[in-house]
Amino acid sequence: MRVTTLHGTRDIRVEDRDVPVIDTPTDAIIRVVAACICGSDLWPYRGENDINPGDPIGHEVVGVVEEVGADVRDFKAGDFVIVPFCHCDNTCPVCRKGMQAGCQNLGITQGGQGQYAKVTQADGSLVKTDGMPDKSQIAGLLTLSDVMATGWHAAVSARVQKGDSVVVVGDGAVGLCGVLAARQLGAERIIAMSRHEPRQEVARTFGATHIVAERGKEGAQAVLELTNGIGADAVLECVGTNDSMRTALRAARPGAMVGFVGVPHGVELPVNAMFGRNVGVAGGMAPVRKYLPELLDLTLSGEIDPSPVFDLTLPLDRAAEGYQAMDERRAIKVLLEP
Repeated sequence: MRVTTLHGTRDIRVEDRDVPVIDTPTDAIIRVVAACICGSDLWPYRGENDINPGDPIGHEVVGVVEEVGADVRDFKAGDFVIVPFCHCDNTCPVCRKGMQAGCQNLGITQGGQGQYAKVTQADGSLVKTDGMPDKSQIAGLLTLSDVMATGWHAAVSARVQKGDSVVVVGDGAVGLCGVLAARQLGAERIIAMSRHEPRQEVARTFGATHIVAERGKEGAQAVLELTNGIGADAVLECVGTNDSMRTALRAARPGAMVGFVGVPHGVELPVNAMFGRNVGVAGGMAPVRKYLPELLDLTLSGEIDPSPVFDLTLPLDRAAEGYQAMDERRAIKVLLEP
């Protein structure tokens, strides 16, 4: 099969590798219909994370079940499925508490930017549609494997409620999905922090009522001016840098919660300031399987449409172009067609 691999800083290749095989009875093999490049893939691409040269990359997948292990009962060959990037058994004590991202048998999709992918806990992880979806629905469904569920997790972690004022720090695909999630959860004022006009337009489409282009202290001051000097009821931190976290904390009103889902790189929390203002932080890796059924219903019904986060579609063999486009912020999110 063809699969995307990372060999070094900004060195993406699409190579021939063996098709994954069933190793344990709970596995399933998925023929990938659509995959995509995640903002978190850019960290190793830019050399910010350690890599093993030649490792397959990618973790966002929708596709058709090709083969299942002997213990898989709920899925069969031919089912169209959304694959959560974090695999779970959905039965362990942690999963039963609703934190499938901490499953005691956790797995992660590896090499999802390829023609086939393996799921290690098929029955607990996969969610299927009723038959093969229309091609026009594929992009929206693909967001549910990670980016839409992660934006939703940010909003849930920030405790967004009806009538709230919400700030979203980060205008990547996760931040934009956070805007959509905040709108769906009933936020009245949604302030998207963005300096890029195409992303601002998507944010407005998703429900942003205000755009703040300033960053850092200036950005936080702009938020205060929009919230009568109080700050936002809830803040979504969707980047993962120390600067973005500081901006998020400054934008929060006393007693607010910051929901963080950006993969942290160099983040140091100012706990003394948080203590003085009673501002909390919650979030982390999204328990995708927890949110999938609701998000699938909302997407198939047309109540939400996260697909506009994809502004570039490429064949799999041109994955390197997709990484370059996202790295240079010429694309928000790239969909890959195997």
